[in-house]
Amino acid sequence: MDIQGLQSMTLLDWPGKVACTVFLGGCDFRCPYCHNAQLLEGPFPPAMTQRELLDFLQKRQGLLDGVCLTGGEPLLHPGLDNLLEEIKDLGYPVKLDTNGAHPQRLAGLWERGLVDYVAMDVKNSPSRYPQTTGAPGLDLAPIRASLDWLLGGRVDYELRTTAVRQFHDGEAFRELGAWIRGARRYYIQNFTPRDTVLCPGLSGFDRQELEGFAQLVAPFVERVELRGV
Repeated sequence: MDIQGLQSMTLLDWPGKVACTVFLGGCDFRCPYCHNAQLLEGPFPPAMTQRELLDFLQKRQGLLDGVCLTGGEPLLHPGLDNLLEEIKDLGYPVKLDTNGAHPQRLAGLWERGLVDYVAMDVKNSPSRYPQTTGAPGLDLAPIRASLDWLLGGRVDYELRTTAVRQFHDGEAFRELGAWIRGARRYYIQNFTPRDTVLCPGLSGFDRQELEGFAQLVAPFVERVELRGV
């Protein structure tokens, strides 16, 4: 398993839980603002083995409330099923981060009881998706299928968008809101420049601007909140 990192404790990645976050390498998008650009292309030597991760989790039983899997894109990994089975055998709930490009894989994991919470990144409005993901000609049908599956309410979930000045504006958020109509929980996360970003020179927004975007989305969703401000 391509485990590229472990954050041993987080209070932010899974609201209401003390969790750890496992970073998996590899992604099928090339979002210019990605904070984990070092995880996009491999192969890389794993930062730790699956056995080492499971030993860590065994020692933290009773201290952690859950395990978050992020990337990269976790659903790209054929061995993800086995990893999740072993994590669940230790009694941990699992949160999965995804870009939504693999709806059948996502639904299959849930049907097997391997996922308890899903955080799906909605990168932008449909018309701006190819530019925002660095994937010209991107087929949005799988993204739409993942959205429809989540909106069906089978699994607890959140949708989220990282707001980047060079890619988002009011028009984009208005269109995005209509696209995710009926969502239970939606977060707008402010972009923060870091040295690990794929394309330097990008910037976020001030709080007032983000609140304006939230107001544009609010008529379409049950709950919208800001993060990172």
